Amino acid sequence: MYPIHTENAPAAIGPYSQAIVAGNLVFTSGQIPIDPASGTITAEGIRAQTEQVCKNLAAVLEAAGTSLQKAIKTTCFLQDMADFAAFNEVYASYFTEKPARSCVAVRTLPKNALVEIEVIAEK
Repeated sequence: MYPIHTENAPAAIGPYSQAIVAGNLVFTSGQIPIDPASGTITAEGIRAQTEQVCKNLAAVLEAAGTSLQKAIKTTCFLQDMADFAAFNEVYASYFTEKPARSCVAVRTLPKNALVEIEVIAEK
């Protein structure tokens, strides 16, 4: 078991790793739409924020030697379930293999993000 870190995704904002590899599985921490270059959320609206989250996840998974196409399970958190349809449109363009998924609405996300996604992927 070992941690993953890449400069191509936002640094952890707490005491955790971007991802952990255990055997042939990669477990990402939840990614919010932080732009890794600025360290802040610059994307506005659910579509742009979902796009940034997916790019962040792709970078973490690439650093672990895998990809979004090998995702087995995602857990998605939305600040507002009214964003579900728009979120799905962007999500579907990245998670083309249609992994198992849970999607729930939450009251608040870190840095007041609109979306957070975590992934379990095969290596």
